[in-house]
Order: sequence, then C-alpha cells, then structure tokens
Amino acid sequence: MPINVNTVYQRVLGILNKEQRGYVTAQEFNLFANQAQQDLFEQYFYDINQFGRLHGNDTEYSDMLTILDQKISPFKTSALLTYNQTSLHFDLPTDLYRLGSIVYTNTITDGFTATTELVEAERINQNELLYINLSPLTRPVNRRPIYAQDTQGVKVYGDAELTSSVSCNYIKKPATVQWAYQIVFDEPLYDAPNSVDFELEPSEETELVIKILELSGLLIKDFNMYNAVNQEEVETIQQEKS
Repeated sequence: MPINVNTVYQRVLGILNKEQRGYVTAQEFNLFANQAQQDLFEQYFYDINQFGRLHGNDTEYSDMLTILDQKISPFKTSALLTYNQTSLHFDLPTDLYRLGSIVYTNTITDGFTATTELVEAERINQNELLYINLSPLTRPVNRRPIYAQDTQGVKVYGDAELTSSVSCNYIKKPATVQWAYQIVFDEPLYDAPNSVDFELEPSEETELVIKILELSGLLIKDFNMYNAVNQEEVETIQQEKS
C-alpha cells in the first residue's frame, strides 16, 4: 500500500505552520519529497550490506534482512529486452535502478519436438571476451551464455551473439512523486487523479516527513528546525540499528 502524498504534504505544512517556520511551495515540496524517497530507498542497500555482516535472529518479524527484503520486494521486476539495431546492444529498462540477472530463453530441438529452458548468463568484463573465446572450454554456448554491460546496454553471447529471447531481472526506481494541484481562488487545491503517491512502505511515512522537514529547514534558513529534525532522524537510525 503506497503512502498518500497529500497526507505527507499536509503533515509537513501543518508542522511548518504550527511552528510558524515559513512556507514551502508545492514545487519545492515535490523536489524534497523525491529527494527524501530516494535517500530512504538507497539506504536500504547500505543497510543490507551492513546487516548481512551480522548474525541474524530467529525472532519472527524482527530479522532486519527479512524486513529490508520486504521493503525492496515491490521494486523487484523483470522485462523482456529489445535488441537495438543501431547500438547493437540490448536496451536496458528506463526505470532500472540495479540490474539483477540476465536470462536467455534457450530453445532445444530434439527430433520433432522443441522445448525451452531459462538459462542465466554469466557476467564478464568486455575485455575478457577475447580470452574466453580462445578456449573451447570457456567459449560461450546457448546453454551457457555470457554477457557484458556498458553505457549503451548489454551484449549477450551464446553460440553466437544473441539478438532475441533475452530478459532481465532488476530492481526498478521508485516512481517520481507528484503532489498535483489546481488553483482555486488563488490557492492550490489537491488534484488526486493527477498526483503520484510515494511507493515506499507505510512504515516509512514518519521518516519521509522528517527528511522533508530537514530539507525545508535549509530552504527557509531555519537551522534550529534543521538541527532538531536531523537529531530526531539520527536517533531513529540508531534505534533501528542497535
């Protein structure tokens, strides 16, 4: 269930107005909201690296690696890749955040029947391709493909360079948050149909508000508010990681 962008927006404005700290426009809120969401999202992967070095626990609902995986799971997806005849690469998805595995659908013909199997390609560096092809033992085949990635996309090799039947598993970026509005009597009025909610778990709502307030404090040059919400954020992180 996503976090309603209007709920976060009203909470941020409510705190700013209550403390008479200043005002944040809708455009500024949208910028801060996306920055806050991206910061939290990226932190998941640093936390996985940290908690992966620690011993887990068997207590249901409290193992941090399991919790982090649940937070990332909605962003795990897959896509069939399209071969670009201009760049001679497979184009990667435009919403790609982190690439997982490259998978080739290999077709095996045995007499009159044909079956398919999914084969994961092994990643190599582009400069390794020449040496890999020198030996029959390491040369790629359709049942043991390899791939190399660069700025243009990926190239996949089996019996020859592959140009179809290639897909990937990946983690997508969170959608761009948008608090949309219509001007009514010179005031912005929430436009729900054209708004885009946060894609993070509902448990992150408070942290989103804190981060947006932190950024707002810098904008309106209220360093007392910035320091206050920054300290609260630090205490929250310490509590989660203790």
